[in-house]
Amino acid sequence: MKISLAQVGKRFQRHWIFREVTYDFEAGAYALLGPNGCGKSTLLRIIATMQAPSLGKVHYYNGRPGALSPESIFSHTAYCAPGMDVVEEMTLREFFTFHFSFKKLLPGLAIDEVIAQTGLPDSAGKTIGDYSSGMKQRVKLAQAIFADTPVLLLDEPCTNLDQKGVEQYHNWITQYAGNRLVIVASNDEREYFFCKERIEIEKYK
Repeated sequence: MKISLAQVGKRFQRHWIFREVTYDFEAGAYALLGPNGCGKSTLLRIIATMQAPSLGKVHYYNGRPGALSPESIFSHTAYCAPGMDVVEEMTLREFFTFHFSFKKLLPGLAIDEVIAQTGLPDSAGKTIGDYSSGMKQRVKLAQAIFADTPVLLLDEPCTNLDQKGVEQYHNWITQYAGNRLVIVASNDEREYFFCKERIEIEKYK
């Protein structure tokens, strides 16, 4: 999978967050770096097609001639961010069953295995709305990391995680992200420790 940014920029009213970002993402791990407010999360949402750029284009290629249509990007990407919504009225088992009816699980995994991986089997019958912020973040990470997609987009993935949760995130990345295109928006090295390519967003002001 390849994602190409061509002169991408984002503006809110008259203020440019960033502009003229031209970059090719291919197989491997990339970190979008910079202080809070520099546009890391905004650029990640643009890559995920959750926001439109004010300037430029994003093109997606999967090894076939021509770019993918914007409508097909959903099936190729998995996304996790602290502010994303999960269905809090559902139990953990109901949510994973629902979510993975839209996106396939990684080969060899089943819902029970994913629940076990989160460390939350004793809470699988509770509604997610009753979970702590750290438990919810594990759910958000699991729905992204365990989806069978070539692209994994992570925005501040260790938010609300304790040390055990951070170690779990490291284990999941090591085990399940090695052959994917991964882009992490972060200013915390624990979150992008595995990223060989690092992009400073402030360069594009």
